[in-house]
Amino acid sequence: MATNSKEVQQRADAKRAAKKREAHKMAVGWRNEKTKARSWAFIVYPESTPENWQKILQKTGVAFAISPLHDSDKDPTEEDKKPHWHVIAVWVNGSTTGKIAKRISDSVNAVTPIPLNGIKGYYRYLTHKDNPEKYQYDDKDIQTLNGFNIFDFVEQTRSEVNALKRRLQELIRELGITEYAVLMDYLVDEGLSEEYDIASSHTYFFDKHIASRRNMAREGT
Repeated sequence: MATNSKEVQQRADAKRAAKKREAHKMAVGWRNEKTKARSWAFIVYPESTPENWQKILQKTGVAFAISPLHDSDKDPTEEDKKPHWHVIAVWVNGSTTGKIAKRISDSVNAVTPIPLNGIKGYYRYLTHKDNPEKYQYDDKDIQTLNGFNIFDFVEQTRSEVNALKRRLQELIRELGITEYAVLMDYLVDEGLSEEYDIASSHTYFFDKHIASRRNMAREGT
């Protein structure tokens, strides 16, 4: 049976990716095989990963966060970088070894994984949130698999919570929201996960705030 050109190209890309991974391993050494960590990160390139790579990851049962496709990154010389995704893999109920993490990254022809000391900073890097000199990607384009929720792994500071509460109050005023349910539906539809977490964990505050605005509107004040 004849092999079509697309399959040939995919095989060639996979071989190149494998050689690149081995060259990287030889150049820098990879000593994380026995390292244990709860969270790991790796990079996936569209040119060398299977089309169903996200389904492959999903079947592992591990929690993942996947960045928007980084297709606007520049290197230090302002040349375009190859499009890629950053992926966070988290073992929710404990840690795992580098050997297991690498087995998963290899299943999608990804770059060798690195252990993370913390999830929050790398999660913010998925969109370059703390790197204003780099292209800013949209939080709404972050994808999650197997129940990944950043708020399960990090605790927000009081100032961060207050900043999000102020942002929600501005949103309620701008959109003229008069029902708490409308606010929650809007946050779900817009994929505003941080705001949703704050609104759902401060139900009394926002319900009373919206009710107060609704009463003010009825009284014409």
